Amino acid sequence: MSGHNKWSSIKHKKQKADAARGKIFSRLVKEISVAAREGGGDVETNVRLRVAVETAKSQNMPSDNIERAVKRGTGDLEGINYEEITYEAYGPGGVAIIIEVLTDNKNRTAAEVRHLLSKHGGHLGSRNSVAYMFNRVGKIVIDGTRYTEDQVLEAGLEAGLEDVQKVDEVIIASTSPSDVFEVKNALVEMGVIPDSAEVTKEPEIYIGLNAREADKALELLEILEDSDDVQAIHTNFEMQDE
Repeated sequence: MSGHNKWSSIKHKKQKADAARGKIFSRLVKEISVAAREGGGDVETNVRLRVAVETAKSQNMPSDNIERAVKRGTGDLEGINYEEITYEAYGPGGVAIIIEVLTDNKNRTAAEVRHLLSKHGGHLGSRNSVAYMFNRVGKIVIDGTRYTEDQVLEAGLEAGLEDVQKVDEVIIASTSPSDVFEVKNALVEMGVIPDSAEVTKEPEIYIGLNAREADKALELLEILEDSDDVQAIHTNFEMQDE
């Protein structure tokens, strides 16, 4: 089993729990606001905003919350000015990690990220030290206890579905970034209701970790994921055969 896919499964389970206490909504509000600030409030012309809004809808965020986040970004409502920062790092066993944050205090966030990495067997890397290992892709998460891989393939192939994998009880469907919401809509039309859809980063190069290293890496990733400023984490390890 791929360690990266194992992380995808764990992250999905965490997202379900986090949504109940508002953490996912908080992250989505930040992303919508920044996307609107950078590219304007029209989802037809601002691709990043469209992705953020569609992701928010897939997580059942109320329309009023989405509209307020857009208006904060465009300046129509007062809001916090978040700064985007991407950290490139190495974890246990040399695994590559990309940490994407939105913060209103970059010094505080930088100190926290460094502390968490050093405490759990990682360290920061230089600019572009690991980014070259990753590509942007569309990712759709489906409940594997309700639907089968064949159902997902049948519903999504004509819309641009590229790959389907099942990890534990989660089906992960991959697309190009531009096709992710077309595929999501095609799935819905065929009665397959995804849990989430997003544009994310997938690794081209994997690093094999043994079970002990993988456990340490997963512990670090989960701790980073719990940071309030962290928006997304991407990594590139897979389990070595014992």
